[in-house]
Amino acid sequence: MKVLITGGKGQLGVDVTSLFQREGHQVWSFGKQELDVTYFDQLKQTVDTIMPDLIIHAAAYTKVDLAEQEWDTAFRINAMGTRNVAVVANQVGAKLIYISTDYVFDGTQKLPYNEFSAVNPQSVYGKSKLAGEVFVQQLCNRFFIVRTSWVFGRAGSNFVTTMLTLAAKQPEIKVVYDQVGCPTYAVDLASFLLKLAETELYGIYHVSNCEACSWYEFAKAIFEEAGYKHVHVTPVSTEQFQRPAPRPAYSVLDHMGVRLNGFSSFRPWREALHEFLREWKEHTEK
Repeated sequence: MKVLITGGKGQLGVDVTSLFQREGHQVWSFGKQELDVTYFDQLKQTVDTIMPDLIIHAAAYTKVDLAEQEWDTAFRINAMGTRNVAVVANQVGAKLIYISTDYVFDGTQKLPYNEFSAVNPQSVYGKSKLAGEVFVQQLCNRFFIVRTSWVFGRAGSNFVTTMLTLAAKQPEIKVVYDQVGCPTYAVDLASFLLKLAETELYGIYHVSNCEACSWYEFAKAIFEEAGYKHVHVTPVSTEQFQRPAPRPAYSVLDHMGVRLNGFSSFRPWREALHEFLREWKEHTEK
């Protein structure tokens, strides 16, 4: 396939780009400096030149707390930028994969959220990503919306690398214990996108590694897997750890779409974390 990737220099984009290239697809992967999805004419010209079979739209405004102040910027990128991608994908008949988020849910549910659960985002970031979902469904005929959560990978900043960086500077780290979700290894998410792209099983999918945890449990596991015995992780409540943007207290994703469409399930997040840290350690020791 001819594949165009937006956000190709980002955390997910890097792994998606390398995987699709390894599998023999023709890949055009763009960072924001090379392709800004908020400029419709530039995007249209690029898409018309490449005529891709598939567009993976991973570009996004992801500064969750800053978005509370920067409404226009968040919506310009996540909503209007996604509208632009949906329009041009439809014009050339390309399949579109839009990467969305667990932040489209309010976090008040006690059971895992499936693809048919009611959305009710509480943050500006979540609202802007949901607006992108709506545009995709309204303007594109061949789409996959993939909601994911707590992504970690080798590119960009994420919770795992942040914890490791903090561990090198301080003996105690405070992490919230009352927010529960599902970590997702970017490599595993990229592998699923590859399988999905080869089908016409359009719709919404929830994708994360299996099993849930709190941020506190995630942090403890990171240090255990990394062998950092000197770090003490202190659990704190969301109330004690105030942030500008509200986070879902519970955003565990149920992979109903994955099951119903016959895809195989994902490995547990701890297993994926172990692999990531092994590769991260090998890379940093080079």
